[in-house]
Amino acid sequence: MSIPELTIPVEPATRAAFPFTALVGQPQLQRALQLAAIDPGIGGVLISGPRGTAKSTAARALAALLPGAPFVTLPLAASLEQLVGTLNVEDVLRNSQVRLAPGLVARAHGGVLYVDEVNLLPDALVDALLDVAASGVNTVERDGISQQHAARFVLVGTMNPEEGELRPQLLDRFGLSLTLANPVDAQQRTAILRARLGFDENPAALGEQHAEEQRALSAALVAARAALPRLTWSDAVLHHAAACAMVAGVDGMRADLVMLRAARALAALEGRSEVTVDDVDAVAELALAHRRPEGSAAQSPGNSTGSPQSRPSPERLQDQPPPASVPQGDWGALPAQPEGTTKVQRIAGWPPKKA
Repeated sequence: MSIPELTIPVEPATRAAFPFTALVGQPQLQRALQLAAIDPGIGGVLISGPRGTAKSTAARALAALLPGAPFVTLPLAASLEQLVGTLNVEDVLRNSQVRLAPGLVARAHGGVLYVDEVNLLPDALVDALLDVAASGVNTVERDGISQQHAARFVLVGTMNPEEGELRPQLLDRFGLSLTLANPVDAQQRTAILRARLGFDENPAALGEQHAEEQRALSAALVAARAALPRLTWSDAVLHHAAACAMVAGVDGMRADLVMLRAARALAALEGRSEVTVDDVDAVAELALAHRRPEGSAAQSPGNSTGSPQSRPSPERLQDQPPPASVPQGDWGALPAQPEGTTKVQRIAGWPPKKA
């Protein structure tokens, strides 16, 4: 006797994205994500903050803003092969053809690759992921055989500092970073609640309310991407970016390069034909915050709202010696202090051995 099968209708799940332009109280987060979307070569955005501060919501909203962009989530339990892909060696031996089994970075090409709790991801995966994000090219190697493919995406990593930190070497690989805080203004919290409750109740209505802003911002991002190759940096901009990095005491040249690329993306987004020193100042903290030596305070590279005379020139910044109180190496901030010595009394030796 056969048991009849029950057919249960299954409704496909659809998840609407929160409108990017409806985010409340997060202007720096929105700016960082837009800059990374315009120039993925910046190296992604690391968002640090407590739970419930719209980190994942903003990442999904960015993907919905880009035309035809996929949104791919990297699970914490993913393997290296699942991330970068693998090669079928048997096909190579059989018919001398390389067959690539693409990974998550290939699926994210042209879109957003999101990593929640990136600080809990194994270092090997973070390192491989950041390599691909910065270069836009993924190399798959197995048994002496390699193949490359394009993997150009916006990397967005989020983390809660209470659950652990990233190693400094991996922190430096992220292009931009910012730290979010819980809103403390009652009026702002009320606006956030109103927007979120409205979205949960009727996502289509909120989407329609922000449709025009979304279309305008999407078009601006596309136009800014196309304008990037036409924008160049003057010597003054180069010098100022280098001076800002020197004042921050960062290691290497990655901070300088990220500042310049982010400043160019900002100029392109605002429809200007040249990159200015003010653009560098506007993005400097996003590029320097996670690269400063531990314990050093943030210093403004220049007042972007003040007069040019109020901004220190790059030459002056470069000629200034580092402050004496800045820690050097691993010895700490305090210089060596002279200590007095006392003469040690000699201890009598053993008596001579009798014959």
